[in-house]
Amino acid sequence: MRIALRHPQTHWPAEVEVVSVSGLEPDADWSMAVEGIETIVHCAARVHIMREEELTPLDEFRKINVYGTINLARQAIKAGVKRFVLISSIGVNGAETTDRAFSADDVVSPQTPYAISKWEVEQELMKLAKTSGLEVVIIRPPLIYGQGAPGNFAQLLRAVKLRLPLPFGRLQNLRSFVALDNVVDLINRCIDHPRAANQIFLVSDGEDLSTAEFIQRIAKALGKPILLFPISEKWLNKLAGLFGKQQQLRKITGSLQINIEKTMTMLSWEPVISIDDALNSAVLSRRARPGNTLDVKSNR
Repeated sequence: MRIALRHPQTHWPAEVEVVSVSGLEPDADWSMAVEGIETIVHCAARVHIMREEELTPLDEFRKINVYGTINLARQAIKAGVKRFVLISSIGVNGAETTDRAFSADDVVSPQTPYAISKWEVEQELMKLAKTSGLEVVIIRPPLIYGQGAPGNFAQLLRAVKLRLPLPFGRLQNLRSFVALDNVVDLINRCIDHPRAANQIFLVSDGEDLSTAEFIQRIAKALGKPILLFPISEKWLNKLAGLFGKQQQLRKITGSLQINIEKTMTMLSWEPVISIDDALNSAVLSRRARPGNTLDVKSNR
C-alpha cells in the first residue's frame, strides 16, 4: 500500500510506503506516486470552507476538485492504473430530501460550489473511463463521523461534552449518517469487486435518525446528560438568518435520507458497524486528525 501526503509523517505502519506530493494543483506531478499502482482511492479535495474568502468560490473548487483530480487520473492512465475510486459527496444528489430518499441513479441536483465541482469531476472521470479503459468507482457519502472527524460532528460532540443546551428538541427531520468504519469497508469492497466498475454507490449506516436522536446517541456514548429545548424550525431559521447561517443550519436540521439498496445488492455489502457502536468507538478513542493526508493509493 502506498499513501501520498503533502507533509509526510512518521507514524504510518512499516508496510505503508509514503510518497511526498506537492498538492492537488492541476499541474502536479504524480509520476512517482502512481508508478506500479493498480488502484487509486482518491479522498482529497477542497472541501467546505466555513469562511470563504475567494471572490469566485466555484473556480477555486474546480481548480482542485475537477482539474487537479483529472490531472491525477490522466497520469494514472499513463502509468497503467486499472481502477480509480473517487470519494464524492451526497451533495451531488442534492441538499435535502422531502418525500423519498436519494438513490444512486437519481437525477442530480448539486446546490453548492463544492457539490457542483464534485458532480463535474464525476462526469469527467466517467468520460475518461469510456475512452481509456480505466475503471471508475464513485462513492457518495453523507456526513462521516468517527475518530477525529471534523465539521458538524466535531461541533456536536464538543457541545455535548460541554453540556450546552441545544435548540433541537422539536426537530422531526430524518438524516442518514455514515461511520468511518463503514466507509472504509465499502472502499475495500470497491477496490476489486468486478461489479463496482463504472458505477455510483451511496453509503450510510442503514439507520436514519433525527438530529435530536443523533445528539442523544452522542450523549449516551459520552455518558453525559443533554438538554434539547424545543424551538420551532421556523424560529430556528429566523435566528440563523440574522447571523447569515441558514445554509449551515439546514445541514443539521433538514432531512437527508439515503437509499443504499443498490450498494447492498450489487456489491453484497452491508454496514459493518452500528451507529451506537461507532459512536462509542469515536468518543472513547477520539484523537487528533492528521489533517495533511492528501491521497490514499493501494496496489492490492
